[in-house]
Amino acid sequence: MNALSRNPADRVVVVGAGVAGLATALRLAPRPVTLVSASPLGQGTATGWAQGGIAAAIGADDDAHRHAADTLAAGAGLSEPEVAARVAAEGPRLIDWLLGAGIAFDRTEDGALALGLEAAHGRRRIVRAGGDATGARVLDGLVRAVQAAPSVEIVVATVRDLLRDAAGAVAGVVCERDGVPFRIPARAVVLATGGLGALYAATTNPRGATGRGLALAARAGAVMRDMEFVQFHPTAIAAGADPMPLATEALRGEGARLVDERGEPVMAGVAGGDLAPRDVVARGIFGALARGRTVYLDTRGALGSRMAARFPTVATLCAEASIDPAVQPIPVRPAAHYHMGGVKVDAQGATSVPGLYACGEVASTGLHGANRLASNSLLEGLAYAGFIADGLDAAPGAPVRPVATEPRAPADLAPIRALMEARVGVVRDAAGLGEAVARLAPLAPACDAALVALLVSQAALGRRESRGAHWRSDFSGSVPARHSETTLGPVLAETAAAARPAAEAMAR
Repeated sequence: MNALSRNPADRVVVVGAGVAGLATALRLAPRPVTLVSASPLGQGTATGWAQGGIAAAIGADDDAHRHAADTLAAGAGLSEPEVAARVAAEGPRLIDWLLGAGIAFDRTEDGALALGLEAAHGRRRIVRAGGDATGARVLDGLVRAVQAAPSVEIVVATVRDLLRDAAGAVAGVVCERDGVPFRIPARAVVLATGGLGALYAATTNPRGATGRGLALAARAGAVMRDMEFVQFHPTAIAAGADPMPLATEALRGEGARLVDERGEPVMAGVAGGDLAPRDVVARGIFGALARGRTVYLDTRGALGSRMAARFPTVATLCAEASIDPAVQPIPVRPAAHYHMGGVKVDAQGATSVPGLYACGEVASTGLHGANRLASNSLLEGLAYAGFIADGLDAAPGAPVRPVATEPRAPADLAPIRALMEARVGVVRDAAGLGEAVARLAPLAPACDAALVALLVSQAALGRRESRGAHWRSDFSGSVPARHSETTLGPVLAETAAAARPAAEAMAR
């Protein structure tokens, strides 16, 4: 179907082709959808790199209430109970939906779905495919479904800006392909653009994960929430690659242990040990590294010998790094992995800007809070794809009178990545965050990557406590739980005001 030829009052543009974007396009059928992807379908998305699986309470000893309770516990006071309950309840239905789409999940010898265990889950509830290739298998299945869907037009291009109508509502996108800009008018735009991990020098995310959708939403005036909460996966394989390959958390669920170069347990004396929540494990490893230790994930023995069968993705990554996990421990370190904050959305995935929706990692739904529970990310994207489709089905179309702003040039990411790694990482303090804000503020008006990095840094500076993935060495305690919310205008105004005295002093 040529969706570009349809009436823009009916068309929905979905930006991004990971699990959130693909599922949204499918759930909107038969409504005409233009799916805009910066890369050919199946490439350049973090979904394909997801190793763990999809959390779903389908075990005989499990239910959605337990799943929601674990989500709230991991979220450190900022996960919203009604959202956790609603998303957890969707889990079993979504697994059935994926099975119906032809995705073959791993099964036990008696034919039941195989369920794995990951940190902070009270039950085995991680549904997986291909051992540790869940993301790739789900992505492949959804790509095939989208390519076969008559309601979806696929456009490979980079979205540079949002179109606005005379009333300020989002009315389409400005794209660029081979240096040529063009417009796609629409009655609504769904951002499904992923996260911002590539703003850090050490990351498990694709290099394109620089928060482009966050910048688009912020420049449109959307409310941004909890931007300071960046999850660092504790066990990225420290073998010199960029992005860093991931050693899935499920390895620790199957018995792998974190040790230092002397073989001493890194997480000894910590509640939950190697299966503590991700933020706790990441700080444990970070602290050991800061003390000059080297940290390894020890899979030697029986687990390492069956790695190729149970964890083929990690086995391949280890082989590429000349590591034999059966006889050698895997060197690991924390790396930027997932962003819990994002564009604030309501129960239907709508942002504060009319006509603009967000789904997946780019959105702040209230599910993840201060610390995402493992394998809840694919679940969230799948769930909100359906919620958005239901909300858009109920919304009337509107005439489009698009007005676009000027596109911005791409940035030199190297200094931004180094700054974020050094000053806005696993452990933070006022001095480092203040330096980050001061250095990013002059770049932000013209640079999307700097803008997103500034939003994270400014929010982290303002949260004067330690909570979940946000850890302040100068404020180790916590205050009553609260979300942080802002729009772009106040952030730019605040940073400009803070920078003015320094600039005046330099002028004198």
